[in-house]
Amino acid sequence: MILTLTLNPAIDLTYTLPALTPGTSHRVPRAQQRAGGKGVNVARVLTEQGYRTRAMAPVGGTTGAQFRADLDRAGIDHQLLPVQEPTRRTITLVTPDHTTPLNEAGQSPTAAELDQLLQATATALAGARVLVCSGSVPAGAPADLIPRVIALARAAAVPVIVDTSGPALLAAVEAGADVLKPNQDELNEIVGPAEPPVAARSLAERSGAAVFASLGAGGMLAATATGPIWHARLPHPLSGNPTGAGDAAVAAIAVGLAQHGSALEGATLPQTLCTATAWSAAAVLTPTAGSIADPAPLAEQIIIDRVGEPANPEESR
Repeated sequence: MILTLTLNPAIDLTYTLPALTPGTSHRVPRAQQRAGGKGVNVARVLTEQGYRTRAMAPVGGTTGAQFRADLDRAGIDHQLLPVQEPTRRTITLVTPDHTTPLNEAGQSPTAAELDQLLQATATALAGARVLVCSGSVPAGAPADLIPRVIALARAAAVPVIVDTSGPALLAAVEAGADVLKPNQDELNEIVGPAEPPVAARSLAERSGAAVFASLGAGGMLAATATGPIWHARLPHPLSGNPTGAGDAAVAAIAVGLAQHGSALEGATLPQTLCTATAWSAAAVLTPTAGSIADPAPLAEQIIIDRVGEPANPEESR
């Protein structure tokens, strides 16, 4: 079972428009609404692809009730902790040319509620092969929240993937997450301006983690502290909604980690990178986060090579 923990869940509303003109009124179609937050999106993709998963999150208010009902309808196994603060909302405006997310910050559960959430996580880890901690940390959350989550996973001997940003990502680096999944901006925020392969290697050396760095239309990098740095990409960019593409990649990485044990190294690193890149691309072809198109045709197109070395036909596909 792959356990996902979403510390700052949301009700996601997605509007698809022919165009967006700031300062003008828009008549919009009915929004697509679903329970979201990055960890929930990971669990949704895993469920859709037939993998056993459980989504954990704190939820509250009428939006929290809506969140629970949506996961029930989707058949996603979940363990939701009731909290006082209402669950936040996010709005994504999708046009043919741009995707514009509007994300409420969310408010942290109380100290007692967080303790209950972490205790429930510790119990659930007993039946998990991998823990995914994805998404932002709500406003007002303690600075040691991510390290506490990682410590729980380490105590249970369960590898943990962290996909977050800012100070929470830095905390995950220092706390010893097994896998980190930053995008290019998040990577540079931690290690400073550098070419993506150099930055990914630097972060891997600093953290001891396997680093999967999203490069948007440029594909994805995978690096560890030693060994080759791998770059996977499609031969041409895809048009669509990139919201949720990183979550689909994390879902694929979690599957790879569950299948190969507590470390992604050697041949398992590029194999997992290929799958993650295909699933990420497949998410771009769907209108809402948490779903992917059939990744098999995309996987056949993936080009993968060692960064800084001539492509080897036997290692590219």
